[in-house]
Amino acid sequence: MDRLDAVDRRLLAELAQDHRATVVALADRLSLSRNTVQARLARLERDGAFLDFDRAISPAALGFPLEAFIAVHVEQKVLAAVVQALAGIPEVVQAHGLSGPVDLLAHVVCRDANDLFRIDGAILAIEGVQRTETSLSMGELLPYRMRQLLG
Repeated sequence: MDRLDAVDRRLLAELAQDHRATVVALADRLSLSRNTVQARLARLERDGAFLDFDRAISPAALGFPLEAFIAVHVEQKVLAAVVQALAGIPEVVQAHGLSGPVDLLAHVVCRDANDLFRIDGAILAIEGVQRTETSLSMGELLPYRMRQLLG
């Protein structure tokens, strides 16, 4: 993705403030034509500037009020297969590969402590997983944010 110009940044800042804003409203706020806003939004989307809508859905609203982070230690030679198996566990909502002593960090959602125990067991059952360390999220202290990077 090419660097964003000032208009792109202003457009993204407006969307960060009100992601439901219509093209007409955005054009009015930015003093741009509707066609310009539509074209820029299409280019930004094509260039990968927007994340999936999934990120805006609350797991609690879906019946998963608890979140946890599971540090997963794996045999390096089967890392790709482990990631593929993690993708098959619906409650694993995100996973990051890490450097350092932990190989993967899985973000999971669950209904209760018993559900978390079941999910951890499913992860441990994946061939190539050596061990896990689970930390229950006590609350999101700093939400996912991008506005501060838009200038």
